[in-house]
Amino acid sequence: MAHTSPTSAHQQHLSPPFVWLPVQPPTAPPVATKEEAPSTQKKTEPSFEVEKIPETSKIPKLSSFERKAFKEFILLVQEALENHEFSATRSIPKLTVESSCEKVSIWGVPLLEDDRTDAILLKFLKAKNFNVGESFTMLKNTIRWRREFDIDGLMEQTDQGDDLQKVVYVHGHDRDGHPVCYNMYGEFQNKQLYMNTFADEEKRKNFVRRIIQMLERNIRKLDFSARGVSTLLIVVDLKNSPGPGKKELWIACDQLHQLLQENYPEIVEKQVFINVPTWYLAFNAIIRPFLNENTKSKFIFAGPSKAADTLFKYISPENLPIQYGGLNGRYPHIRNPEFTADDVATEIIIKPLTQQTVEIFLHQGCIISWELRVLDWGVSYSATFLPGAKHPYTIILDKKKKMACVDEEAVANKFKAGEPGKIVLTIDNPTSKRKRLIYRFKVKPVQD
Repeated sequence: MAHTSPTSAHQQHLSPPFVWLPVQPPTAPPVATKEEAPSTQKKTEPSFEVEKIPETSKIPKLSSFERKAFKEFILLVQEALENHEFSATRSIPKLTVESSCEKVSIWGVPLLEDDRTDAILLKFLKAKNFNVGESFTMLKNTIRWRREFDIDGLMEQTDQGDDLQKVVYVHGHDRDGHPVCYNMYGEFQNKQLYMNTFADEEKRKNFVRRIIQMLERNIRKLDFSARGVSTLLIVVDLKNSPGPGKKELWIACDQLHQLLQENYPEIVEKQVFINVPTWYLAFNAIIRPFLNENTKSKFIFAGPSKAADTLFKYISPENLPIQYGGLNGRYPHIRNPEFTADDVATEIIIKPLTQQTVEIFLHQGCIISWELRVLDWGVSYSATFLPGAKHPYTIILDKKKKMACVDEEAVANKFKAGEPGKIVLTIDNPTSKRKRLIYRFKVKPVQD
């Protein structure tokens, strides 16, 4: 007989971009034709004395060497702003009382004189291992590129259609609060979409601009304050993705990779590749030796059988989209109207050859809504209402039925309780494998 494990409803809960695609080994920013790295003070060992920075500073924990570099970097940026070195046409300002610093911002954050500035400058320092000269060169080149690319003008443009909304989009947050950006390569199996996006150089340029526009808008929503979340989690879904023969796609991805590597330092928290085909793993094995350890640690790879479990490590069920085994909408504009991402879900591991029940106790005059799903095949589900304390009879709410596969909609229902009692959700796992049950419910009083 199958073992039954009842679970109380009050059980404690368990706790857009092709961008950053590593299509080639990282290369240093092309500074030869741009600003050369400025000379800085003579290199010293990290044992030097550093002017103490107040404990209330928004600088995170840094070594003495890193703090010294950070202070030098701030002074260098301050001097550059005073001398208008970031201007398109550099001019020497007159040394008068009226002289003012140049106004420069990145991602909507002014350089200096802003509570969020530290986070921005530290990203450039970390990208260059706290080499002040190289970090300053990267910053100047980034500001120049933003001007040439007309980022400000791009932000004022309206959306150019919804054809890429299912390809690259930001949807929900991970378990640590990082916004999640999904890249759905399989959408480019649509020949019409592929040709409209990559048929010629002008279309590829427009694609790059639209991705940059989407990225900029979402970066500006990040919190660059002292304890804010200032990075994104990237999920790259390679299911049904075009192979290496679709060179137009990979050319555009390569262009994006270069732009983002040179102008968007330390914006990615991690990049999770799922449904990874064999050809991509082989390709990545070739370029992996060229990546430093910090970069390697940000890349996570999972084949089709491990995709859902891998995503659950980083994203909670209420934030993970339906097609990956979660309870969130398939896309940002599609979701169950009964629930939001703030309605926390519970996860339970169902052992092989067992039956799991979830009991939800109700008072009279309420409406309960619930939704649930089980990852993988082979399980069945039913729901009943047992009224009163002694349960004199049973009301069948959902007859026993096989549950759908992971990429289909969750089971959902609602019930108006005319008397006290309890809802019993029953999940039968007759297989020899463990299954992950995810469920949540919401109880509302009946409106008079």
